[in-house]
Order: sequence, then C-alpha cells, then structure tokens
Amino acid sequence: MINLAIFASGGGSNGEKIHDYFKNNRHIKVNCIVVNQPNAGIIKKAKDWNCAVILIEKQEFYSSNAISTQLKERGVDFIILAGFLWLIPQHLLNAFPQKILNIHPALLPNYGGKGMYGMNVHKAVFEAKEKESGITIHTIDEEYDKGQILFQKSVNIKNCSSPEEIAAKVLVVEHENYARIIEEYINQ
Repeated sequence: MINLAIFASGGGSNGEKIHDYFKNNRHIKVNCIVVNQPNAGIIKKAKDWNCAVILIEKQEFYSSNAISTQLKERGVDFIILAGFLWLIPQHLLNAFPQKILNIHPALLPNYGGKGMYGMNVHKAVFEAKEKESGITIHTIDEEYDKGQILFQKSVNIKNCSSPEEIAAKVLVVEHENYARIIEEYINQ
C-alpha cells in the first residue's frame, strides 16, 4: 500500500478531491492530513473520513526533523501539497526525494515564486491581461515552484472579468487533474 500525506493550510477542496479519488483504491490511500493552521477547514473533513490529522508548528517544522520522522513512522511514501503555503524544509526534501508533489494555479514558470499563491496568482494573471491561465503539477525542490514539471493544463480566461472568475475556472481544472496525475506519477 502506498500512503499519502496531504499537506494543507485552508479549506481543503483539493485534499478532499484527492481523498475521494483514492478512497476505494487498493494500492494508494490517504494516510494523514498535515495542517499548519489549527482552524483549517480540511481538519473537519479529515475527521469525517476518520483520517489522522497532524498539526504542525512553524518553528519546529523548520528547526527539527520531527515531522519527517513522524511521517516515516506512519509509513508515508509521498507528500502531496494541496494549498500548503510554507516552503518545504531540507529535512523533508531529504526524507522524501522526488516524492513531494505540488499543484500551482498558473502555468509555470510564469506567476510562480515566493508570495505567488492562491488569489495573488489570479490577480497577477488578471492584471497582466492574459488570455489563458491554468495549472502546473510539479515536484518540489529547495525553491518555490521550481521543481520538475509533471503536467500542465491551460484554461481560456479571455472572457473572465475578475480574478475570482479566473480562480473558479482554474479550480475546476485542478480538481479534474491533480489526483489522476498523482496516481500516474506514483505508478510510473
């Protein structure tokens, strides 16, 4: 059995889609949810799924390898970032080499880097008057949004009149593709 740890900071719509995608899978399952916000919406969802929740604190996350150890003890094989906003520390990169995946709400390398997440990305895309945006699913390395690109999908946004409309269109594409690409990557 391949065990996934989903890292999230917010409501968890991508985490929920990933959980739903794998809940009846015989080879891959969501082992735990790791959150850095004690009021993250995904916590309630995880409890509804009877899934373990691990709350992390920033100083410990960066100053010790406690979370790496805890995940290894739980048998976690892959880390899936689903709206997790902290840079991944070196100890996790070492413990899970090429086994940490992220989804970015734009077509990298454009609109990536520190501070470029969520609505910040969609506002920048809107202000640049782009005709398309999309998603990028990639591995994680030492820098924000610089890992190996595994998958990209564009979406036409030329008729969008706000960053919120762009966000809604991009989220649909995220939900349609992230879990499938995770499965393909694991099974390669």
